[in-house]
Amino acid sequence: MRPTLLSVALLILSSIAAAQQPQQPPSVITALRAGKLIDVTHSRLLTNRIILIGENGTIASVGTNPEIPPNTKIIDLSHSTVFPGLIDCHTHLADGSQQGNIDPIYQLKHTAAEIALESVPNARMTLESGFTTVRDVGVYRALTDIALRDAIAKGYIPGPRMFVAGAYITISGGAGAMTGFAPDITLPWDLRYGQADSPWQVRQKIRQLAHDGADHIKVLSSGAVLTHGSDPQSQEFTPEELAASVDEAKHFNMRVAAHAHSPEGIKNAIRAGVASVEHATLIDDEGIALAKQHGTYLDMDIYDDECIQEEGKNGSMTADFLQHDRDLGEKQRQNFTKALHAGVKLSFGTDAGVCEYDRSIRQFAFMVKCGMTPMQAIQSATSSAADLLGKSEILGSIEPGKYADIVAAPDNPLDDIRAIEHITFVMKEGKIYKQPN
Repeated sequence: MRPTLLSVALLILSSIAAAQQPQQPPSVITALRAGKLIDVTHSRLLTNRIILIGENGTIASVGTNPEIPPNTKIIDLSHSTVFPGLIDCHTHLADGSQQGNIDPIYQLKHTAAEIALESVPNARMTLESGFTTVRDVGVYRALTDIALRDAIAKGYIPGPRMFVAGAYITISGGAGAMTGFAPDITLPWDLRYGQADSPWQVRQKIRQLAHDGADHIKVLSSGAVLTHGSDPQSQEFTPEELAASVDEAKHFNMRVAAHAHSPEGIKNAIRAGVASVEHATLIDDEGIALAKQHGTYLDMDIYDDECIQEEGKNGSMTADFLQHDRDLGEKQRQNFTKALHAGVKLSFGTDAGVCEYDRSIRQFAFMVKCGMTPMQAIQSATSSAADLLGKSEILGSIEPGKYADIVAAPDNPLDDIRAIEHITFVMKEGKIYKQPN
């Protein structure tokens, strides 16, 4: 027995000694020279920095004159402004190629396979625009977003890192439901996956989504603009159903995003404990105070009204959708400014898919027009967005240990925010997807 006990003791001691040894940083394989670097953590502009990137796709160090190991690939962005990869917290990348047609009835004219394959260019276009991460908040064809996320993660197709909802959780005929067809038509399972009409049905749907691989939950607390037979100013899920969604999601370490346009729908969602309210179009003073009190993010897509109105003028938008949208765009922008001045948390979300995917970047200029500084607008899509996702330890800034998600533009967005619309360099996890010619 003694030799055996001695062997075990030596093995334990050697394991402890190994654990106490400092972990070796990953080998540096890339050095990026940044002429200007936007430090979103400290709200400042740095100059002449070198970013060292490890073989595992994370940032090894950021400094003015670090030692660059031999055989390191050097990327010269000394004449550009460098900043963290952008995060859009409200996208719909996996709903297919709508080609200017955002009517959900489009889904009934295509197979699920067609929808998934049509979504591939959406992902590439989003990444090349400078968005290295997105929070995708629902699809009509259930689970197509999970398939797209996984295809990107496995390297089959280029695209941003995706955190996905899997499906909408909605009441029967509600804002996230497939509507507008004859009542004697029976929809396939993937077009009615998320229908729930009681707190226990909400819980069951969330349990199923957790099993099927969703990252977060999307619930619909009010009617919608782009849903037939809906009223954006109505309430849909009850406070009890919303509370059930938040409680059940917590069991699976997931957060809840709530679609809401109406004042009461917004306040019901905030009181239930959601992480974010999407759109928040008609939020009132009480809702703003509640959002600040609860630390709830407002994810306000203040640009996409431009696209809805454009399609109305060219005749490609249905009359009922235009009626729903009437006057909402300007009210939403006014309420965005009120929430900003009140100190409410604001994240960057565009409802990408309403506008074409390469137009999401234009929202930054609208946020600045509505009162944000350029730095605040950029932070809404970097450090604040990472906080909303619960991923601040790996995303949202250019700092050691975080993913090497890095973008650059020839001019400085802090001087003119529209410079961000001309991103010429995109890196995600240390891999280059776009660079100047």
